[in-house]
Amino acid sequence: MSATAPTRLTLAAPGSDEDAARAELWGLLALLFIAPPGADTLRQLAALPPQDEAPSAALSAAWNRLRQAAAQALADDVRDEFEALFGGPGRPAVYVYGSFYLAGALHDKPLAALRGDLQRIGLARRIDLGESEDHVAVLAETMRYLIAGDDPAVCTLTRQRDMFQRHIQPWVAAMCDAIDGDRQARFYRAVAAFTREFIQVEQLGFDLLD
Repeated sequence: MSATAPTRLTLAAPGSDEDAARAELWGLLALLFIAPPGADTLRQLAALPPQDEAPSAALSAAWNRLRQAAAQALADDVRDEFEALFGGPGRPAVYVYGSFYLAGALHDKPLAALRGDLQRIGLARRIDLGESEDHVAVLAETMRYLIAGDDPAVCTLTRQRDMFQRHIQPWVAAMCDAIDGDRQARFYRAVAAFTREFIQVEQLGFDLLD
């Protein structure tokens, strides 16, 4: 397993088999944060059924708002929004790297710690991906693998919890706040709201392991 290039997935709504749904949702976040979704992905997302029985009412509401945002969005507009928020020359409007939020600088100690943890579970960065391991999309794909992967020695709840609590939960809400506070955000404001609620539900689940 190379860590961790987001792949094209068959999108599934929350509410089915718990682990399968969790893996699909992590995969969806990986897709949405690594590149702007094209028209096909937006149509797939908009066509998914509404959810009233997700693990929390707030997650259900955020999921339904995300679907509605996908239904109303144009792919060209979402591409421009993605570039305005996360791309462009120099400092982006919103950083999507854990090191920035945890240490105030890119490629700092949190990235080194993450690389050490990935190495210990046999995951390595794909050179052709072009993003560091602390990119939110790469971390989301890592979580998808730890949930749905086929190596029982690696893909355990304990590994999921450790990766989540050490390298995702401490900073992703701050990234979502930054997206929400940027006037350029439209579709990605709905993505951020869903991400925030999903992270909270994942944390509640991992708390039960303690």
